[in-house]
Amino acid sequence: RIVSGVFVVLSGDRVAATVAAGVFCAGMVVSLFFAPNRVMVGLTLGFVVLTVGFILMDWLVVTPFLQFLTLFYGVFIGSFSMYDIYDDLITRTVEGSDAHACHQLFPCCMPRCVGVQFALVALAFQAGGLYLALVWMTST
Repeated sequence: RIVSGVFVVLSGDRVAATVAAGVFCAGMVVSLFFAPNRVMVGLTLGFVVLTVGFILMDWLVVTPFLQFLTLFYGVFIGSFSMYDIYDDLITRTVEGSDAHACHQLFPCCMPRCVGVQFALVALAFQAGGLYLALVWMTST
């Protein structure tokens, strides 16, 4: 959830977007050691090749491509996390979920209420990331 906000913030500057893309590629290469099948290996290598291609294109040809890709990654991760929170914690409450674990720690909060709180926190990270990216873009 916080990773999406970080990607959105780092999309505000060319060097920061390059660092974010490099860390993303490094994380994807490390995840290759834990890939369970060929499809995951193919997807991981595809994302690494795509991101490295955008890095090279951004530094050698045209400037804003990498910032747009980093922004896309941040928004996509944030959107998927909001969908996951909605699907797993708000619409259905399953014993053993994070919402039930929080409900057992704090009995005053119902599991769906915990899911709404998680969704609000994820939305706040996205909004904060967007604000900081816009501030960073206007200062450069």
